Amino acid sequence: MPHMPDEPEAFAEQVAVILGRMMPDLPIETAGITELLIDGRRLDLENLRRLVATDPSRGVEIVEQYLDHLFDEEALSTAAMPWSLARARVMPRIQPDSIFDHLAPEQVAHLPYVNDTSIVYVLDMPQMTVSITTEQMLRWGVDVEELDQIARENLRRYAPELNFRVVTTDDGGRAMILTEQDGYDASRLLLTGLFLDLAPRLGGDFFVATPSRDMLLAMSTAPEPFISKLQGRIDIDFARLPYPITNRLFYVTRDGVAGTQAA
Repeated sequence: MPHMPDEPEAFAEQVAVILGRMMPDLPIETAGITELLIDGRRLDLENLRRLVATDPSRGVEIVEQYLDHLFDEEALSTAAMPWSLARARVMPRIQPDSIFDHLAPEQVAHLPYVNDTSIVYVLDMPQMTVSITTEQMLRWGVDVEELDQIARENLRRYAPELNFRVVTTDDGGRAMILTEQDGYDASRLLLTGLFLDLAPRLGGDFFVATPSRDMLLAMSTAPEPFISKLQGRIDIDFARLPYPITNRLFYVTRDGVAGTQAA
């Protein structure tokens, strides 16, 4: 099977060719280096390009599966889903504010967070997740604060027992890594019980890194060489992994979560 091109513009052109083959009646144009304009709507291809980079030999297959899910009837059916069915599927996702370079903020159900991120709300479907729109919220008769409360409770029930891998160093540094790979690892930063669960094992207040959607790294706030070494790894993961969020650290205390420019 041929490989997808690495260069962003050539990658976008090849995705357009594949989508045109799959859906010949759909109007498709390239719009910028990493975007397509599909029937008047923009599709940012950067996450897809990073996904392909994790397994280049399956590049075309990954693109086809991604596009197939994107235009699946299941995704289209969520727009009319009643609240009685949607409520149990509402989940939170932490996303960088840069997503609003391609989306109109007033059209997407979200709340501002810290570290230049926002909490975006999605419907968790069997084959994909679909962002909730403000139009859907209005039709359901719920506001974003109620949506947030329900999403966090659904997240808590989604996987009640989390398996952290513990790493310790001779200089006293300690880290706990969560990689459930269910699409909500970084979102666990929003769990109200996270501080009570991890603080005793990390010596009190702690930092959390979420370089991508599928990684949460909690770490002690000292010693400095330990934090600096982990920060270097976080920067690398943020640059290479699909669905990047931020390379900044979150500071987690009993009173809540704060942003931080650097450890």
